[in-house]
Amino acid sequence: MRQVTTTIFRAALAASTMLATPAFAQVSSAPGPVQGGEAPVSQPAPATLSPSAPTGAPAPQGDVVVTGSRITSSGFTAPTPTQVLNRDAIIKNAQPNIFTTVAQLPSLQGSTGTTVGANGTSTGVQGLSTLSLRGLQPIRTLTLLDGQRIVGANVTGVADVSLFPQLLIDRVDVVTGGASASYGSDAVGGVVNFVTNTRFQGFRANVQGGITTYGDDGNYTFQAAAGKALLNDRLHLIGSAEYSHEDGIGSAGFGVGSDPNGSGPNGRKWLVARNLINRGITNDGRPQYLDRNFTQSYQASLYGLITSGPLQGTAFDAAGNPYQFQYGSNGVPLKNAAGTVQGCYNGLCEGGDRSGNVTNGNSLQSALTRINGYGRVGFDIDSDNEVYATVNIAQVGTSNIPNPGSAQFGNLTMQCSNPFVPASIQAACTANGITSFGYGVDNAIFPEFVTVHTNRNQYRFVGGAKGRFQAFGTSWRYDAYGEHGTEITDIHVYNIPLMPRYNAAIQAVRGANGVITCANPVAVASGCVPINIFGGQTPSAAALEYVEPSAGPSQHTRQTQDVASFSVNGDPLRLPAGPLSVAFGGEYRHEFYEVKGDPYGNGVTATNQNTSAYPADPLLNPLGNNWYAGNYHDGRGAYTVYEGFLELNAPLFDSAAIGKANLDIAGRGTHYSTSGTVYTWKIGGTWTTPLDGIRLRAVTSRDIRAPNLSELYAAPVTSNRTGTVDPFNNRTITVLQTTAGNPNLKPEIARNTEVGIVLSRPSWARNLNLSFDYYRISLKGAIAALDAQTQINLCYAGVSFTCGTFNLSDPNNASVTVQSFNLASIFTDGFDIEGSYQFPLDGVGLPGKISLRGLATHVKNFVTNRGLPGTIPIQGAGVNLGAGATPRWKVLASEDWSTDDVSFTLQQRWFSAGVLANEYVVCSTDCPVSTVNNPTIDRNRLAGALYVDISASYRFAKGLQAYVKVDNLFNKDAATVPSDITNPGLYDVIGRMYRFGVRANF
Repeated sequence: MRQVTTTIFRAALAASTMLATPAFAQVSSAPGPVQGGEAPVSQPAPATLSPSAPTGAPAPQGDVVVTGSRITSSGFTAPTPTQVLNRDAIIKNAQPNIFTTVAQLPSLQGSTGTTVGANGTSTGVQGLSTLSLRGLQPIRTLTLLDGQRIVGANVTGVADVSLFPQLLIDRVDVVTGGASASYGSDAVGGVVNFVTNTRFQGFRANVQGGITTYGDDGNYTFQAAAGKALLNDRLHLIGSAEYSHEDGIGSAGFGVGSDPNGSGPNGRKWLVARNLINRGITNDGRPQYLDRNFTQSYQASLYGLITSGPLQGTAFDAAGNPYQFQYGSNGVPLKNAAGTVQGCYNGLCEGGDRSGNVTNGNSLQSALTRINGYGRVGFDIDSDNEVYATVNIAQVGTSNIPNPGSAQFGNLTMQCSNPFVPASIQAACTANGITSFGYGVDNAIFPEFVTVHTNRNQYRFVGGAKGRFQAFGTSWRYDAYGEHGTEITDIHVYNIPLMPRYNAAIQAVRGANGVITCANPVAVASGCVPINIFGGQTPSAAALEYVEPSAGPSQHTRQTQDVASFSVNGDPLRLPAGPLSVAFGGEYRHEFYEVKGDPYGNGVTATNQNTSAYPADPLLNPLGNNWYAGNYHDGRGAYTVYEGFLELNAPLFDSAAIGKANLDIAGRGTHYSTSGTVYTWKIGGTWTTPLDGIRLRAVTSRDIRAPNLSELYAAPVTSNRTGTVDPFNNRTITVLQTTAGNPNLKPEIARNTEVGIVLSRPSWARNLNLSFDYYRISLKGAIAALDAQTQINLCYAGVSFTCGTFNLSDPNNASVTVQSFNLASIFTDGFDIEGSYQFPLDGVGLPGKISLRGLATHVKNFVTNRGLPGTIPIQGAGVNLGAGATPRWKVLASEDWSTDDVSFTLQQRWFSAGVLANEYVVCSTDCPVSTVNNPTIDRNRLAGALYVDISASYRFAKGLQAYVKVDNLFNKDAATVPSDITNPGLYDVIGRMYRFGVRANF
């Protein structure tokens, strides 16, 4: 009986998959008017940004769907706040990538663009343009195109905004609250929907160029779009094409950030080598951590440094001549086996010889090239119904330099007898009775920097129908579509060494015939060519090909997404206060990915037992992980989703005495093939009070984020982990660590609440709009990864679910599978403020109008709890460090003066100063004992920033407009942060940017 019931339930869900649709505002996207509340298109065009549309506005004409809801009833006002960027805002911001414009909104924190991830090799996020609301990471923000899902541009499932047809985008709607009941998984932080003009007629074009004040990041963009109506306005053809290129900002090489006079790329003097020096002393009354500029490693130098033993401190210049290394911090090498330097701590000194700094030498901005083609065909079956098909084929290519070399930080042991060692050092070895020494080198001998090239190709096809029909004496609207998307991602890394071959090539001997060869005869038999790492001699072409094969690491990923969706909504009943509105529908979705790594990185796996496919080199590890970085592995996975939803809007009352109110309720049931069934809901309402222009709104919801393909089925990566403590047997062992996905993960569950007040166009100020909204998000069961030692320790402490992840019974064959678990929790709250005001100047005898806009977000709390014994909740509000930094305040404001022919706009972007971490205790003397949860530090501050942008345009002929834009007008420097150069998610690392172009609109 259970089997029959389950079959019926699944069949019902499958049927309901033909009943889901997006419900974001869409201008003129179907025949006939469909009116809705909160309609942003009724707003006058703002200068740079538009606040949530007022509820008191007249009902707009055209097909407009209420943002943040499935209800499209006339006069309905959604309780969920929505921020809007319209076309005028987008074009005046004059960015080659619309992502940059949207990411400036204060509610978006932690988004990634071309300046984020430029120091990475294996992350796969280089050049991704992904949006993040509330600092909850892009994986918890649902990004849509015309209300429809997009195939992921990464195995985490996030959408790449740079792949969208940007010239046809008329509006961007940002729902700043949970929307899972309306749109499904991932909408925990909110939803960002890009709305295209699906009835566009005419011709648009844009040609734009730009360059920084430093003469780099040259960029140019070419865009064109055309639309034509045929067959008595029943057939609509739309197409667009664009090509955009940004040079990026590459590496400045070695020693970057080491010169007090400035050594950043192309003269960026703000870039300095900043690090936290850990003294390792916790109870001497001084801070444990010292925040210092112009730091350097004492474990390597540009052309080589002896790091331990009696010759410690001997460095080599470009010609291979020995000299005494300058340590800084008055450091004195103790010349012991551990390589201790008195006065320096944990591998770092302040000052000294900083010519070999490599950690600050990565790209500041990835280079990016976009090619996008888009087409839409729509046919009106009659005045109320349309069928359509769209195709979007796009490519994004990026490149970045993660670091200038392949540094070895004191982890090499070199033989004194190596013929490349200078004779004076060989003599010193003899005099000191040693045969080897510890060694570190930045590998500046390699002529080319490590470079990562990523290409993403998206193929997306949509077919659908929308319109209206009559049933049960009333009009109903429907929207159905099917989508198939394929994303092909190829990553290639160049100029990077195979470490087993590198380690063999640097160990040289002189043969009986006087010829220098590799010391290992097995390596010699497989083609080893020796290299000299004492000095700056460039290896021969044969040696380079042996150590750095031209193919390099590579990864090929194929992702697919198939969606079938249908929704219906209408007003079946008339209640005393107005019509009862109903929306219902469902969706089917299938997600799949497969990734293939190169054989050097992937090795021989359980699914690839054909050893002939692996390069025949006995030096290489058959498990893979042979590259210095970029060790990609094979993997695949898939899941299927069935969903059904229902939303009701009930008008509660409507009278002049007490105003007008409605109650909005929605629920969704979702069945995942991987984790079962989960339910989401929302309850909200609005009250347009009898007070002039004042409306109240509130909504609370249960939202989810299902584990993505990467978290479920990440390709396993295996490596040896030495020094692992086995507390069960009181011993230290080496374990085989395999990092893999966890197919047993469950969806994250969030509770969202928002309460707000809106002042919309009161009679005493018809062009004034103000709003204040408090938000609160509590996320439970957040997916977080653990390391091998933590999983072992948790089991030992009694946390049973990690006990099945390892086997330590045989110390010679111990293994640990490192996975993600539903352990953590996140709590954040704060408030948003919006305001806009417009006024004409004809009253004072001047042409045009003034438009003022402002948005601000204040983060009160952003608390992360790892859910592990011995840890404390971490307060992230006001922390300006890290990818998900959440400063206390972010503000975006603009002032615009416009006439029919001329416009002039000022924009300000500001965020408040913050800290490295709220857990630090700041002190200089009489410090308390430094602990793991509350360490002491001498400085705990990161500056805020104010950036001013200016733009102007002039219509010099009918349909033709010239424009200029200057971003970061006063060339405000970025702030450096410890270890990571800066935080490009907050600070402008590019500097003053000049843009200029011409637009056509006919």
